[in-house]
Amino acid sequence: MFFQCFTAMTLFYIAHWQTYVSGTLRFGRFDVTEAQYTVMLIHMISAVCGPSIWATRIPSLYLELKLIPVFSGIIAASFAFYSNLTTIFTGGSGKNGSTVAGTSILSPFTPLALVIVPAFIIYQKSATNVYENHPCLYVLAFGMVASKITNKLVVAHMTKSEVDYLDSVFLGPGMLFLNQYFDTFFNEYIVLWLCFVYSTANLLHYCTIVCRQICSHLHIHLFTIVPQVTSKSEDDSRNHLVTA
Repeated sequence: MFFQCFTAMTLFYIAHWQTYVSGTLRFGRFDVTEAQYTVMLIHMISAVCGPSIWATRIPSLYLELKLIPVFSGIIAASFAFYSNLTTIFTGGSGKNGSTVAGTSILSPFTPLALVIVPAFIIYQKSATNVYENHPCLYVLAFGMVASKITNKLVVAHMTKSEVDYLDSVFLGPGMLFLNQYFDTFFNEYIVLWLCFVYSTANLLHYCTIVCRQICSHLHIHLFTIVPQVTSKSEDDSRNHLVTA
């Protein structure tokens, strides 16, 4: 589950990374969207049939069923990684092969690393096995962080601006990391909930600000219907026609 979810997050981010570099969003035959649907299908099978179904052995292959989606995921992810990374390292559409913002093609790597690396370290070093006991909450918490940096990368591409290396959303994983550093001073389950709530609120706050700025610039309304204002003379003429 850890491998599937974080691979899907990474693939989605790298797809927009190559867009930020090349200026064009490319779609393959089996790409990020298909990978995410595959992960959803695997979890649906687990929910309907139970996790024990993946321990079933295939007689002809002498392999457990769980190894098939793992190997298939590795192969599909490898093709997607290769395609996107080839585009990234070929050179960008900016000056001297830079990104659309004129920055280094490696600049989006730092935010991604600050999500994946802490997630793996915290998972490995947890004294209370916080991931094994609460996998859904763990993936959701880091998923919100990954969503925030991916949204910022998309906005950076659209506005041709520089990608920030640090972000306030990293305080969420930072809570878990510091708690482990100080020998799990607080209950990791409570800290994980705080990380999830903070990361979710931070993402929603960012999305709200971006939507309001876009609406303000384009002079449009978001999720609201403003009544049409008519002048008094138009109302009088309409009333006169109705009376007549």
